[in-house]
Amino acid sequence: MARGEGGVALKYVVLMSDEGAGIRDASVRDAEACAGIYAPYVTDTTITFETDPPAPPEMAERIAAALRTHAWVVLEEEGRVVGYAYGGPYKSRPAYRWSCEVSVYLERGRRRTGGGRVLYDALFARLAARGFRTVVAGMTLPNDASVGLHKAMGFEPVGTYRRIGWKHGAWRDVAWAQRAIATGEDPPVEPR
Repeated sequence: MARGEGGVALKYVVLMSDEGAGIRDASVRDAEACAGIYAPYVTDTTITFETDPPAPPEMAERIAAALRTHAWVVLEEEGRVVGYAYGGPYKSRPAYRWSCEVSVYLERGRRRTGGGRVLYDALFARLAARGFRTVVAGMTLPNDASVGLHKAMGFEPVGTYRRIGWKHGAWRDVAWAQRAIATGEDPPVEPR
């Protein structure tokens, strides 16, 4: 596989330059694939604080909810979903409604291939088009790949919650980062 600047796999750059081929909006039909990608993160890592992997019907509900109010995109390779990213509410209080919490997940063995970048680029464009201004992401530490991706995507660190979650026999820290995805006139237009 050819490598670009910083060792990023060029195949995903090529996919994106071909009118977005490879990246598309998710649908509930992607629930099984997304659940399959996510399950090992739940069972084998501390990257997520969930302890029971969601079954495809639960994942379908999550996808449908995100599509109603925010966005969910998938990365396909040869017709198969190999990664996804989504945005959802940051907090439920009304003043936060222009901010989103975002996450990205790739099939095992695909980290640091450029897939996370293209997923986030597509996700942020969709969120900005809906009127959102800021995205935030939490990363369980240590997680050099996620910290590196978010730094490369322009996120700025904003703090770390120490010993905030217990998983796999130990307390875990979560670093938080944010970035602007849009600007505009104030007061902002309601997200749509």
